[in-house]
Amino acid sequence: MEGEVRFYSLREVEEMAEARGVTRREAEEAILEAGGCPERYRRNLGTLGVQGQLRLLRSKALVVGCGGLGGYVAEMLARAGVGSLILADGDVFSDNNLNRQLLCREEDLGRPKAQVAAERVAAVNRAVDVRAFCGYVREDNADSLVAGCQVVVDCLDNGSSRRILRDACSRNLVPMVHGAIGGFYAQVGVVTGEGGLGAFIEAMPDRGEEVRLGNPPFTPAFAAALEVCEALKVLTGLGGSLQGKLLWADLGAHQFMRLEP
Repeated sequence: MEGEVRFYSLREVEEMAEARGVTRREAEEAILEAGGCPERYRRNLGTLGVQGQLRLLRSKALVVGCGGLGGYVAEMLARAGVGSLILADGDVFSDNNLNRQLLCREEDLGRPKAQVAAERVAAVNRAVDVRAFCGYVREDNADSLVAGCQVVVDCLDNGSSRRILRDACSRNLVPMVHGAIGGFYAQVGVVTGEGGLGAFIEAMPDRGEEVRLGNPPFTPAFAAALEVCEALKVLTGLGGSLQGKLLWADLGAHQFMRLEP
C-alpha cells in the first residue's frame, strides 16, 4: 500500500499551508483527499488506511478528565491525528499526581490539568484544533460539551460525573468510551445508550477500588491505550468494538474477561 501513496514531510505540509493560505489541518486534509498522506501518519496507514486517516482528521472528540487516564488519551488521540479535541477537567495538578499522570511535571504543580493537556497536544501536533475547558462536567454544561462530537472518552474518577456524561451522550447520540482503574484492575467499554453498559454505570459507586488500592503508573497507561483503541474504532468505523460490552482486566493475575452487563 505504501508504494502507492505519496508521503509529505512536515516541512512540505507547512509550505503547502502557507502557499494556499490555509491551516495545517486543512493542508493535511487536502493531501489525504488526493490520496496522499502526511509522513507523520505513515505508520497508521497499515491499520487505518488513507480514508480512515481522513475520517480521523475530520473528527471531533471530547476527553473528560485530564489526569491519569486522560493525559495518555489526549496524547495518543493527538498523535493519531484526530482533528479536533476538547479537553475538560476542573482540577489542578498536585504532588500525588506525579507517580502516574503523563502530563504532570514538577513545574506543573498547581496548574490546570486541561490547560497543560491542551499545551501538550499543541506541541505534539499543530494540525489538531484543541480547546481546554478548565471546569467540571455538570448537568448545565454537559450537553454543550458533547454536542458536535463523534466520540466522548470518559477518563473520570467518580460515578456521579460519569452518569451526567453518559446521559448527555445518550441525549446527543454520541458513543462514550468508558474507562476506570484501581490498583491492578482496569475496565473499558463503549456505551451507546442507557441500557446494557449504561445501566452498569448507573449502579457504579461514586468512588471505586482506587480509594483503597491507589493507582500505580502502569494501570492508567494500559487502560488509556484500550480507550484510545476503541475511540479510533468508533471514529473510523473499524470493526471489533466493545460496544455494549466491558473488558475487565486484572494485571496482577494476568486475567482478562469480556463481559456483557
